[in-house]
Amino acid sequence: MINKINKLPKSDFIKFFANIFESSKFIAEELYKKKGSSFSDFDSLSQKILDIFDNTTREQKLKILCSHPDLADKTKISSLTPDSKKEQQSVGLDSCSEEEYNEFEKLNDVYKKKFNFPFILAVKKKNKNEILESFRKRISSNLETEFAEAVKQVKQIAILRLEKLKNKDF
Repeated sequence: MINKINKLPKSDFIKFFANIFESSKFIAEELYKKKGSSFSDFDSLSQKILDIFDNTTREQKLKILCSHPDLADKTKISSLTPDSKKEQQSVGLDSCSEEEYNEFEKLNDVYKKKFNFPFILAVKKKNKNEILESFRKRISSNLETEFAEAVKQVKQIAILRLEKLKNKDF
C-alpha cells in the first residue's frame, strides 16, 4: 500500500488525503511536501498528517472545525462529503425520527450560535441516544473547553479515516 501511495502523482496524492481533515486540501498539500522521496510506512505517514494538524494555527483549526457538517441535518445530507455521509449513515443519523431531527436542529443552532463552529463528534460505534446525550452535555461547556474537545474529535475522525484508508485496496 505505502509503495502505491509513494508513487501517486501530486494531484492524486492530494486528492487521496484531502478529506482526512474535512475538506482540508492544504493539509494534504503540506503532507505531500513532507513526503520527500517516500514515506517509510503508513503509520509514519499517519503521524505526519496528525502532526501537521497539531501545528496549524488556531485560525486554521477553526476553519477545519467550520468545514464539518451539522449532525443529522436532513436538509444538507446531499451536500455531505462521502466520508461524512457514510459516517452519519453508519449510526443512523440519516434516519432519525421527526422528533430526533428537530432536537438535532435545535441543538445545532444553539451550539453554533454559542461557539461559532458546529458540534463535532467521532460518531463511530455510537448510537443516536449517545450522540444526543453528548451534544446536550457539551453544549454547556465554555468556549476553550469546547474548542479543545472539538479539536480532539476532529483528530479522532482523522485517525478513523486514516485507518480506513490503510485497509483500502488500490
